[in-house]
Amino acid sequence: MILRLPHLCLLALLCFALPNAANSAQATHANILIDAGTGEVLEAMNADALTYPASLTKMMTLYLTFEALHAGRLSWYQRLVVSQNANDKEPYKFAIGAGNTISVREAVMGMVVLSANDAATAVAETLAGSEAAFGVVMTVKAHKLGMNDTVFTNPSGLPDPAQVTTAADMARLGLALIRDYPEEYKLFASRGMTFRGMKLRGHNAFLVRYPGADGIKTGYTKAAGYNIVTSATNGERRLVGVVLGARSNDARNTEIIGLFDKHLATTPVKASQTSTQIQGQTP
Repeated sequence: MILRLPHLCLLALLCFALPNAANSAQATHANILIDAGTGEVLEAMNADALTYPASLTKMMTLYLTFEALHAGRLSWYQRLVVSQNANDKEPYKFAIGAGNTISVREAVMGMVVLSANDAATAVAETLAGSEAAFGVVMTVKAHKLGMNDTVFTNPSGLPDPAQVTTAADMARLGLALIRDYPEEYKLFASRGMTFRGMKLRGHNAFLVRYPGADGIKTGYTKAAGYNIVTSATNGERRLVGVVLGARSNDARNTEIIGLFDKHLATTPVKASQTSTQIQGQTP
């Protein structure tokens, strides 16, 4: 089933959101750390500055995939055709060739573990008919989740100056995945996958290096820098952290580990009435 928005709605959103986003975004070093249980913001730097999501974009593609699975518009073993457009997406992809198929489960795991761009595109084209149409669906959903500064234009995160977000919005999306799809969220803890006999390893070093880490996603483009949204728990408290625009993979990992080390080992506290809070809206 293909999702279709009213034509006027689509045009209005594109005409308003995309030019404004493209004119004001720039690569920004930002971070935020949130207590997932209370919504309290524990650390933040440039958390509302517009920047580029890179492959963190796939978090929304996965959110909409899980939504479609729950609604019966997709099934885990449904076959998705990899179009020529999908097969052309570099650099990370299954590379099985245009006209061949992958299952929805393979597409999900490919996005989670490998950040597979052809998988993201195949899902988008199946659900909405095209990447552009899916980008509108993504943006509408983002705003329903309280991600009011985010605009999506494609499902993979490949460079587009109009595709923008903030650290705070990416944290909202991470919280929404944990809250709305707790069973599917467990897939984000996967460190690797087997695809047609090949054992493939993921890109998320935080999962390996940090005790209690169980997700979520990394991303990189030259314009965005090195990005991560991640979560970890000590059994009593869960934190969700975001780093955007780090200068290197090592710098990204050092920064996010430092944020978690500073707060996760402390005694869980309740957010006060005056504390800053961040919460996603009900979709």
